Amino acid sequence: MAKITRKGNPTNTSGNLPAKGSKAPDFTLVKSDLTNLSLSELKGEKLILNIFPSLDTSTCATAMRKFNQLAAGKTGTVVLGISKDLPFAHGRFCSTEGITNVITLSGFRDTAFGKAYGVDIIDGPLAGLYARSIVIVDESGKVIYTQLVQEISNEPDYDSALAVI
Repeated sequence: MAKITRKGNPTNTSGNLPAKGSKAPDFTLVKSDLTNLSLSELKGEKLILNIFPSLDTSTCATAMRKFNQLAAGKTGTVVLGISKDLPFAHGRFCSTEGITNVITLSGFRDTAFGKAYGVDIIDGPLAGLYARSIVIVDESGKVIYTQLVQEISNEPDYDSALAVI
């Protein structure tokens, strides 16, 4: 279990992010068109997993916009925006914001992702959502970078994350 804060108030997650050097746990999540996408389908690509509570918060929306921008010039790199927002909300947000360089994925059907990645918030007002975090996976499926944002209202460290790409 990891400890984070929300506006300075302590809260807990269900576990810890996968260890650097470990194989990224496979998952199957739902795209905005309601089809499934599994991690195994993206083998051979570098992946940025931008995990967040909800697109309905300003920090999550900002992070999606920034990763969309930053990913535009990265060949062989796929950005996944992962939350428990419904696929319809993902589609609406991306359409409204012009997000074209991020694949959005929803964990609303399956609880395995949050448990496997240790990102389920288990107490406090955001219980049931994902903690803001970044996991970067290399082409072979190995975790090469992780960041659990300690204060959930803060943005992730984009520069450190992108430095490993």
